[in-house]
Amino acid sequence: MVFTQWKGIFPYLVSPVDEYGKVKEQVLRNLVEHLIGCGVHGLTPLGSTGEFFYLDWEQRREIVRIVVEAAAGRVPVVAGVAASTNRDAVFQAAEFERLGVDGILGILNVYFPLNQDGIYDYFASIADAVSCQVVVYNNPKFTGFEIEIPTLKRLSQISNINYYKDASGNTGRLLQLSNVVGNDLKIFSASAHVPVFVMMLGGAGWMAGPACLLPRESVMLYELCEKKHWDEAFRLQKIMWEVNRVFQKYNLAACVKAGLQFQGFSVGNPIPPNQPLATDAQKEVAQVIGRIQKEFHTS
Repeated sequence: MVFTQWKGIFPYLVSPVDEYGKVKEQVLRNLVEHLIGCGVHGLTPLGSTGEFFYLDWEQRREIVRIVVEAAAGRVPVVAGVAASTNRDAVFQAAEFERLGVDGILGILNVYFPLNQDGIYDYFASIADAVSCQVVVYNNPKFTGFEIEIPTLKRLSQISNINYYKDASGNTGRLLQLSNVVGNDLKIFSASAHVPVFVMMLGGAGWMAGPACLLPRESVMLYELCEKKHWDEAFRLQKIMWEVNRVFQKYNLAACVKAGLQFQGFSVGNPIPPNQPLATDAQKEVAQVIGRIQKEFHTS
């Protein structure tokens, strides 16, 4: 199926890898089936929750292959491409497109500081290497740089760059960006305190880790926004924020993997040197998820 427009909930998938580095294929397939059954609108392997930074190329390729096959064209698959060089990013993007992804989430790893021209060239190179859509990902907390609004405006003029994933949490900046680029760059929200705000701006949806743990609830929140039931949406967003509080307290991937373990998915531990959550932290994650689910479905 050809997906002409992306909207809705795109969970960042975890990367289930065993102690020997082998991707746990059946677990990943089961997770994909579960998420699609919960009504999500797309899937994003190799995002931040997918621990892309800690995977080698063969693991990344295997994860994307499995997700594309398991999704079987039912929802778009937007795979993360993270690299430090244009050449590596172009290679990854082209290979993922060959595997059948519907889009690329562009992530730039930085060691030496880059100016905005270098940042533009990186994302433009990815877009030039593929015919599918490219999402530009801005996450200054972890990358150490901000993709400035004039750079985003330039990128929005490239025919297959029509989406932007913002993890800055800066609502004023999002307003400014919306004023500058209009509908040329549709925004996907990240953190759980801003998706309703982004949807009020005409955003595309929510592309984030919490939706992997709370897919039905995330879809409920999105559908309220689609209907413009803003009061109820904001009320539920306040409830949903609790999951991000836990994510910020502990390791992101460790939290999502621990939560999925409680839900019956044997996704394994975070990839070393990241450590699994201590027993008390695992219980806290499970309690938070349980409270959110209860409040969503009894309100």
